Amino acid sequence: MGDQMLSRRARLRAETIAEIRAIALKLMAEGGPDAISLRAIAREMGMTAGAIYGYFPTRDDLITTLIRDVHTSLVDALEAGRDTVPRDDPAGRILAWALAFREWALANPQGFRLIYGDPVPGYQVPEGGAAPEAEHRTCMGLTGLVAGAWPQTERIRPTDAYEWTDFDEALVTKVRAEFPGLPPAAIAEALRMWGRLHGLLSLEIYGHLSGQTRNPAKIYRAEITELVRSLGLTSLS
Repeated sequence: MGDQMLSRRARLRAETIAEIRAIALKLMAEGGPDAISLRAIAREMGMTAGAIYGYFPTRDDLITTLIRDVHTSLVDALEAGRDTVPRDDPAGRILAWALAFREWALANPQGFRLIYGDPVPGYQVPEGGAAPEAEHRTCMGLTGLVAGAWPQTERIRPTDAYEWTDFDEALVTKVRAEFPGLPPAAIAEALRMWGRLHGLLSLEIYGHLSGQTRNPAKIYRAEITELVRSLGLTSLS
């Protein structure tokens, strides 16, 4: 009986935490990042503000949890999409990653804004970052896409155009540990890839393309095709 009671309490607590997270994202979608407050969430849930503190002691704790959960959801989707394509098809893996990125962002616009949009006013990022594991996976995933293309890319890129000192020391350490054969120019390619995939998608999520095109997916795919071509890979069909 005691174990059943503990199990029930744990389940109810998990359900309440999930509801708190969902309402926080809803508030952000409706009023922007500064609309997230524990008191507002408590009102939505019919709870006292004091009761909320039993789940998240501070607003920063809640926001950190949201960022970690959202970023983990994103990188899970990116890796799952990429891994539907064999490793010997670097162009196809880039396309799969990019399409998974857009699909996830369109399904989770408030999550996209939380991790890639304006910072939440007053939020203090914890030491080491809000989602260090998810950020690492995303960064190494992009670098891995470049690593897969590098045998072709290095034929058309000056590999001495960059030095290791051009990049953040911590990033260099991670890349050299996971991809010891890559030169510093590959980091530049990974960052450029990130920018190209993120740029059009950010315009779409924030509504800046809605008055310009009826088919943002077509433009996005064209950008991916051009990206693939710029890496020296066979163009996507």
